Amino acid sequence: MKAFILAAGLGTRLKPLTGDKPKALVEVNGTSMLGNLILHLKTKGIRQFLVNLHHFSAQIIEHVEANGQFGVDIAFSDESEALLDTGGAIGKAAWFFKGNEPVLVHNVDILSTLNPDELRGYHRKQNSLVTLCVRKRKSTRALLFDRQMQLRGWANLSKKEFRWVGQPSPGANRFAFSGVYLAQPEFAEKLTMKGRFSIIDAWLSMAGTERVLGFEDKSDYWFDLGTEEKIKAAEDFLKDSENRKSS
Repeated sequence: MKAFILAAGLGTRLKPLTGDKPKALVEVNGTSMLGNLILHLKTKGIRQFLVNLHHFSAQIIEHVEANGQFGVDIAFSDESEALLDTGGAIGKAAWFFKGNEPVLVHNVDILSTLNPDELRGYHRKQNSLVTLCVRKRKSTRALLFDRQMQLRGWANLSKKEFRWVGQPSPGANRFAFSGVYLAQPEFAEKLTMKGRFSIIDAWLSMAGTERVLGFEDKSDYWFDLGTEEKIKAAEDFLKDSENRKSS
């Protein structure tokens, strides 16, 4: 298994912290988001990484080099000229998906105890093209699945807007996307959209003919590190966990 870390975002919700650095280098418990994520995935046996870049891209490259590439193989997908969004980033990095290994795609600002091996086991058993990590948590947006966890739609719940794959399924199960998914090597080649686009649009387009499934992540914790308040909450939780373990 390889990992593609999406780190090209502008981090506008994290200003002023991102006024002079990329979101990926904002620290959580004294370590950059990027470093935390790579080291976590390294403990799960992942040794080959791709990181996409845009905002203060040179700083990320320097950070990785200064840390000896964290003891793994790290390449970069440069989006300095134009951000390609979560879908276009996959299209540009299609070369990384080639081979026999599935690719774990992970937002840099997600901190969790997700076990990639558990995800991969489910992915293989279900023979999925793409397996989306989801959780039962409060969110204004939801992915919609049938009883077999096949993707059937997307919703903006605050605006009561729905997009369906085929006919509407009012009884569909609602889950919040966790910012992590696992894709087969052929996934990138099957993308029909070009340029800048959202990966959710691609999933909805594919789900009519491909196995695009949800995996309910029930790991101990999950944090979106998109704001200073959320980073503080994550740090407080982690410190409390460490104190409980040492007491």
